[in-house]
Amino acid sequence: MAVALRRVITSAPTRKNHFSSSSSSTFSHLFSSSSKSIANASAAAEVIPGGGEDIIFTEEEEESSKPVVFPSVLQPRVVVYDGVCHLCHSGVKWVINADKHDKIKFCCLQSRAAEPYLRACGLDREDVLRRFLFVEGPGVYHQASTAALKVASYLPLPYSALSSLLILPTPLRDAVYDYVAENRYKWFGKDDDCIVLQEMEMLERFIDREEIVEKSRRKD
Repeated sequence: MAVALRRVITSAPTRKNHFSSSSSSTFSHLFSSSSKSIANASAAAEVIPGGGEDIIFTEEEEESSKPVVFPSVLQPRVVVYDGVCHLCHSGVKWVINADKHDKIKFCCLQSRAAEPYLRACGLDREDVLRRFLFVEGPGVYHQASTAALKVASYLPLPYSALSSLLILPTPLRDAVYDYVAENRYKWFGKDDDCIVLQEMEMLERFIDREEIVEKSRRKD
């Protein structure tokens, strides 16, 4: 029977870096589910008919004529970034090479798999185009310079030492971040599709890898 659990994320958080209380409780269940065996995490998500922005998470996939478009288990420590940006892609490669214990996962902003993370954080794609997103865990997310330094904190030494820069005032850090972000296409260039398609060996670290592979097949 597929009626074990239903929770609805009905509103965006009122301030960044924290989810709303209802979102937090939903995320706590979903993130804890991801630490169990995959066999026990067979939940599916569906768009509420006529519900607009709401999402329902259920433990099992229900029979429906509507396609399932969202994953049910939202993973911790996921970086959602501009997948067509050369500078962003270089940063992702650097993190993957430094992250020997595979703590950080990635998702291209341009993929459908990014949508539940954006919705749960109350963000849209334009927000993340300006400042990339790091979903650290249930109830916590970060953007811009804080996101970058939080990612660094999960890396082994000496890279984790970069997180000590969190003591600097956030407006100062973000001013530098925003200046580079606004000029990144002009300085470093961009592609039409997620650049990871050109380096498929990186895909094991991407939660949207199946979608990326399917795009690659369609292009071939």
